[in-house]
Amino acid sequence: MVHKMKLVDFAFKSIKNKEKTIEVRLNDEKRQLISIGDTIEFTHVDTGEIIKVKVKNLYKFKSFKDLFDKFDNKQIGVSETDDYTIMDNFYTKEEQDKYGALGIEIELI
Repeated sequence: MVHKMKLVDFAFKSIKNKEKTIEVRLNDEKRQLISIGDTIEFTHVDTGEIIKVKVKNLYKFKSFKDLFDKFDNKQIGVSETDDYTIMDNFYTKEEQDKYGALGIEIELI
């Protein structure tokens, strides 16, 4: 199955450069459809450029804090000074409490 998602510049570039290996998302209904072996097409929100990745593994967590504790910042594509609260920029506290966090291990195709 092919899934389509959008990415901001820094996340897009870090996947394209093979630095980021874990995509961090809310584990909502859309992401619950992802399976190991699926393909994700990431579209750059500003340029429309598309890259494709293969899903290697899925990691489900109760919270983004738990996810950030499991992986180092380079793997998830954030700066060394960032912590799990950066996800508050993307998802409300209510969404986070309802769905939890998903780490999608990816490999550039």
